[in-house]
Amino acid sequence: MQYMCLIYSDEKNAGPKPGTPDFEALMGSYFAFNDEVRKAGVYVAGDALMDTDTATTVAVRDGKSHITDGPFAETKEQLGGYYLLDCKDLDQATAYAAKIPTAAYGRIEVRPVMNYES
Repeated sequence: MQYMCLIYSDEKNAGPKPGTPDFEALMGSYFAFNDEVRKAGVYVAGDALMDTDTATTVAVRDGKSHITDGPFAETKEQLGGYYLLDCKDLDQATAYAAKIPTAAYGRIEVRPVMNYES
């Protein structure tokens, strides 16, 4: 079953800052995690997202598109990236989610992906 691991953190105040040795260590941890899930055969997809100041939100009401700058919701923690993993069960998915480096200062939301083809 596929599980989406949504990576949330406070993009302004959490985690190491780019250009610092701590950030380089964080990126090294991400590269190691990427290698682990690929070697385990559970990696399907994953990417980081640009900061929320690049977001655009689209809503359609009464047949009209309403487009606004910024994220859908103002929150303390923002969606910063994701992994899509193909795991045998939720226990395996949450075990991998705990290894995502941002889990140390943010949160990882794990959700099963709905399969409409079965």
